[in-house]
Amino acid sequence: MAAAVQQTFVGSGPHELPTYKQVEETKHDLEWADLVTLDLSKFEEPGGKESLAKQLFEALRTIGFFYIVNFGLSQDEVDRQFAIGKSVFELPTEEKIKYRADLENGGYNGYKPLGLREVSPGIFDNTEIYNIPKFIPALERTHPEIINAHRPEIERFARHIHDGIVQKLLVLFAIVLELPEDYFSARHRYDDAVSDCHLRYMKYHARDAATNAKLDNVWVKGHTDFGSLTLLFRQPVAALQVRGADGGWKWVKPHAGSITVNVADALQFLTNGFLKSSIHRVVAPPADQAGIDRLGVLYFVRPEDSLELRPVDSPVLARLGYKPDEETQLAEGITAGEWVKARVKAGVNRGKESRSLVSEQEILKGVKTKYFD
Repeated sequence: MAAAVQQTFVGSGPHELPTYKQVEETKHDLEWADLVTLDLSKFEEPGGKESLAKQLFEALRTIGFFYIVNFGLSQDEVDRQFAIGKSVFELPTEEKIKYRADLENGGYNGYKPLGLREVSPGIFDNTEIYNIPKFIPALERTHPEIINAHRPEIERFARHIHDGIVQKLLVLFAIVLELPEDYFSARHRYDDAVSDCHLRYMKYHARDAATNAKLDNVWVKGHTDFGSLTLLFRQPVAALQVRGADGGWKWVKPHAGSITVNVADALQFLTNGFLKSSIHRVVAPPADQAGIDRLGVLYFVRPEDSLELRPVDSPVLARLGYKPDEETQLAEGITAGEWVKARVKAGVNRGKESRSLVSEQEILKGVKTKYFD
């Protein structure tokens, strides 16, 4: 049974939120990944962007994961989103299912039910997901009343992530590649283009020891993400691991006041593999957190749907000798929107094979994705 999260209620209205309290970190001495931390408060300082870009370059040459701090949101604002997500998942199943995402046809927004995918013979996934698309007219959809009641603060939160965090990171990537500073941000507009950027509430339901043993303690196999970047707000339940160049796995530590960021598929295609789509997985937490449901707040950054995944003309890539490999050549002509929809469909429509048995899967036009143990 999941450990209870301490909470207090303010007011008596039907949509008042509990005060969310993060659980304690594990006391186990795990093998933590050594990741770079970018202090975004330096972005506006003289020479700050260039200094951060240099740090980022070093991070990308090693593991492709990094932390950011001082990103303009308080812990209270972040915890409000955890409280909203918790309230969504506490709704009755018959209410949540009204907002089910059209996953089988590549639609990702809305609710993904628990146990939709077989991850090992006879064992189904332990995740519930609720994705909220960009707040633009073209992507309007119905939501549970708990979302509607808190829409203004959810929208403020999501727009700050895009405008106050993501846009800065995209400028840093452009500087790294010696491109105009707005090169990537111009292809990741919020209001003026359709893209599959979304805010996500995600819940991993705790598993019992016997089920974990059958899964070799792996809840989600090693994989890459679909878009440009993934941002994970601090999650104290240790379960995320990143795969190093040597094929080994290390834990990602939940540093206070941080967001964990990783590179995803689109940036790999756009840079001939210089920016590597980071391989990561989710495993059973250590023993002192084993009974705790793992609630997450994430933001997925994806290019505008119409962007062709064609490599950029970068002086850095030319100097370093990065040329299109077979996968990149096959991906040319595929748009970001097509890639995302195809990966979503492939994640659901796996035929009769459980996920644990799949190591490689064709996604679109001969381009494949791999899964790692």
